Amino acid sequence: PDDIRHRITSQTRAIIPVHLFGQTVDMDAILPIAKQAGLPIIEDAAQSVLSTWHGKCSGGLGDIGCFSFYPTKNLGGFGDGGFLTTTRDDLAESLRKLRVHGMEPRYYHDVVGINSRLDSLQAAVLRIKLPLLNDWTNQRAQNAIRYTEMFNHCGLHDVITSPKIDTRGRHVWNQYIIRVADGKRDALREHLTTSGVGTEIYYPVPLHLQKCFDNFGWKMGDLPITESAAKETLALPIFAELTPAEQATVVGRIAEFFGKPPVPEEFECIEKGSDTIGQPRHVQRTGLIGRADDVR
Repeated sequence: PDDIRHRITSQTRAIIPVHLFGQTVDMDAILPIAKQAGLPIIEDAAQSVLSTWHGKCSGGLGDIGCFSFYPTKNLGGFGDGGFLTTTRDDLAESLRKLRVHGMEPRYYHDVVGINSRLDSLQAAVLRIKLPLLNDWTNQRAQNAIRYTEMFNHCGLHDVITSPKIDTRGRHVWNQYIIRVADGKRDALREHLTTSGVGTEIYYPVPLHLQKCFDNFGWKMGDLPITESAAKETLALPIFAELTPAEQATVVGRIAEFFGKPPVPEEFECIEKGSDTIGQPRHVQRTGLIGRADDVR
């Protein structure tokens, strides 16, 4: 967040924090910067439905929140979809108008908008999933805790870095991302793939180095932290129905790659939801999730 102040120019129109992988950005740092600069905040909350910051849900922390219903999200539909939230009545009116070709009333267009209405089929699927979202999110959180404890038992903390949780908010674990240093990430992924363990890299090429943005003149080294993350991060399976035995297999294959001790047998025998594993925080926070692919 400290770098944001130096990036603001006369051309800056908004600050867009990305609540990446299911954890809310440090909004305590960003909100004062935006207020001082007189800039709106547009939250990219595509991966963070039900995440919170000081008990307040993402999407309600800035001026506009952007969520995704893509099938691989925690609350996924049958196809593409999404929704916007806002804390401002004036923006709510404008957004409602823009989603229907700028039309208000019917067949009268004050502005040029888009066709961005959620179709009935997506809404029907989401209404069935919505009441299960909080429970699924808690299961993901329990899986995350179990992963970390398994890594510690196998002595993997010196070769991989597990995700850190900011206690000021609720992490909803759209992905469980580890970092693998010393250039071993790709070799580990190949080993896991050979062993039948699904993984994914989010994201292999940083945004500023994508070919479509060549005209901006960004180059390797301009955003070193981002570039380092792109080379080291690896997503492991974290979907709600993941069993302790399946997690033991994942961690066991990682331990095998690094020549570490195997996962203790007691982990494989733990019942789903057992009190043997520490419970996730905020288990009863909100009563409102979606099945995804083999990684998410």
